[in-house]
Amino acid sequence: MQNDWIIDVLADLNAFAQCNGLPALATQLEEAAVVASVELASQHGGLSVGHTRSTAEPYIPDAGRGIGA
Repeated sequence: MQNDWIIDVLADLNAFAQCNGLPALATQLEEAAVVASVELASQHGGLSVGHTRSTAEPYIPDAGRGIGA
């Protein structure tokens, strides 16, 4: 899928939320990832849901980059 990068972005945001005590946000991001997966799959005629990346991966910010860099 050409636009499956959005799943990785949502996984990164989810990991950040989990590591920073934002459980409600983490839950919403998990739901958003499911919705994104289903919609992306439906655009390509399939309904497979799933992704190989673990949302348990820790968020490690790039200390050399600021927001918008």
